[in-house]
Amino acid sequence: MRTLHHSAVLFDLDGTLLDTLEDLGHAVNRMLTSRGFPIHRIDVFRSFIGDGTAMLITRALPEDHRDHETVQRCLEMFLKDYGQHWNVRTRPYDGIPEMLDTLTSRGLRMAVLSNKPDEFTKRCVTELLSTWSFDLVIGQRDGVPPKPDPTSALEVADRLDVPPASFLYLGDSGIDMKTATAAGMFPIGVLWGFREAEELREGGARALINHPRDIVRFLD
Repeated sequence: MRTLHHSAVLFDLDGTLLDTLEDLGHAVNRMLTSRGFPIHRIDVFRSFIGDGTAMLITRALPEDHRDHETVQRCLEMFLKDYGQHWNVRTRPYDGIPEMLDTLTSRGLRMAVLSNKPDEFTKRCVTELLSTWSFDLVIGQRDGVPPKPDPTSALEVADRLDVPPASFLYLGDSGIDMKTATAAGMFPIGVLWGFREAEELREGGARALINHPRDIVRFLD
């Protein structure tokens, strides 16, 4: 059977290209402290990240303080803090630069799709991944449903004029795997990120990789 030619790669950002865990966790904890709420171990944030910032804040707050008004007020405080301290510890994962070099040398198109706010998504890529050329970088935008809704992933395919089936989709969460599947892309779960293999498989991952260099297995 002929192998489908993959000519583009769509990446998740947090937990896939960039290790953002500590900066996100510390920003949330500073907000919680300022509001008099208990904080969390940084590792706990692995299960909080991935559904957008509003859900991140909701999960971090005590269950009896998750009303809309509290979430919105805390979200504003978090975004202000994170905007000032987002790049203290955030870095590309080991092997990401070499992977992006390989994809670039082979002529694959590259794009980023995140549930992180659009402004922060673009800022992260511009400041930490500027060595490489991404055709499109999209974060969460008002009026557009977040992942796992495939709307934005399909928008990427349309704007790049590449069929969805020609995309590899790399992500570290079940949300990413569901997004890829719904968009008709090939879902690859990365095991260096925030979530476990079981969640990726349950989300629909058709392959799992342990290191960024492993992506070469899926290149023609």
